[in-house]
Amino acid sequence: MYKNKKPLGGLFLAPTAEARGGAHCTRFPGYIKANTIAAMSDALTLWRNARIATCDAAMTRVPDGALLSRGGRIEWLGAQRDLPADCRPDESHDLDGAWITPGLIDCHTHLVFAGTRAGEYAERLRGRSYQEIARAGGGILATMHRVRAASEQQLLDESLPRLEALLAEGVTTVEIKSGYGLTLEDEAKMLRVARAMARALPVTISTTLLAAHALPPEYSARADDYIDAIADEWLPRLHEQHLVDAVDVFCESVGFSVAQAQRLFDAASRLGLPVKMHAEQLSNLGGSLLAARRGALSCDHLEYAGVAEAQALAASGTVAVLLPVAFFGLAAERKPPVAALRAAGSRMAIATDCNPGSAPGASLLLAMSMATRLFGLTCEEALAGVTRHGAQALGMQRERGTLEAGKAADFVIWGIGELEELGYWSGFNPCRSVIKAGRRIS
Repeated sequence: MYKNKKPLGGLFLAPTAEARGGAHCTRFPGYIKANTIAAMSDALTLWRNARIATCDAAMTRVPDGALLSRGGRIEWLGAQRDLPADCRPDESHDLDGAWITPGLIDCHTHLVFAGTRAGEYAERLRGRSYQEIARAGGGILATMHRVRAASEQQLLDESLPRLEALLAEGVTTVEIKSGYGLTLEDEAKMLRVARAMARALPVTISTTLLAAHALPPEYSARADDYIDAIADEWLPRLHEQHLVDAVDVFCESVGFSVAQAQRLFDAASRLGLPVKMHAEQLSNLGGSLLAARRGALSCDHLEYAGVAEAQALAASGTVAVLLPVAFFGLAAERKPPVAALRAAGSRMAIATDCNPGSAPGASLLLAMSMATRLFGLTCEEALAGVTRHGAQALGMQRERGTLEAGKAADFVIWGIGELEELGYWSGFNPCRSVIKAGRRIS
């Protein structure tokens, strides 16, 4: 798909060392290098005649709005009639009444992997459970074998189309987890590929070490030793290589215990790294209560959480990340406690959980639609979940997630009549243009 294609329009990011000889993306010809953006820092761009959803805490809407961007940041936003009198933009774009929202944020993905697990999906259709398949050596371990065998180039080539699909829907920030290598070398390989993807496409990427995703065969019946290896050796080395932005753990009966998660969190704390947790997806082990006590950025899945967990997450500020594609893909019956989370005032984010096993999907718009229909979120809650709360789940709320002066000029222009169409459509993409760092890239 990528090989031997030339960039369009002369604006393209030079391939990285990992991508050289292969992964060339031509789908977003407006993408320009960061140093080129810096050179344009004095250019003032006006985006006018728009309806703007700021996605702030009040979910403010500006019906006849305008936005000024300069140097990759929002310089001013408000009603068009209130534009500064001395405004003399270098560029001006009439949006003809289109809606603008912040760039969408997919705050939980496993985007880097090799192969698929379509055969396991067929097994689940015949009645086998996710846990049964995992205990028989399938599941995460099946993908582990494929990732270990894959080169960085292969991983990059297979993963970039998934990132492209998200970008085409207006996703400008993505979290990517490791967790399919389960050796120091292979976890590092996955994280390097995630960093390379950020250089190959105009998307901000946050990397998360999820080595505590499953117990690899080399450590069979030695889970404590494996956690020690991650905490004492792998994490410090990967941190030194600037490959890790956060640390995650799969706290579950087929994963790791609360005590083991605690030890991993301690190691992350020593390095000043934030933590996240997969918790209460298949059972309730108390993981989300630990995550709340430790001030985790997010606690994700939460199907088996209850009122106490919702209240703890709200009190700590830990974002509850809902993953409806996994719920759908596993044909799960127990839903996250949305009413309890709402009553407690918990922040709720939505993400694709894109992975080859439980959530083989790369559409955040579809995840929004599923969250409204399957989990009962309102359209407004769904939009907040992929903007403001998604940013908070990554610790990026000072830079992204809302439209306001001083923040990154990452936003999306939508060809929709009503804002509620975001969370309404499934199988249709109304994204008209994606703006990254103030530049139109699609």
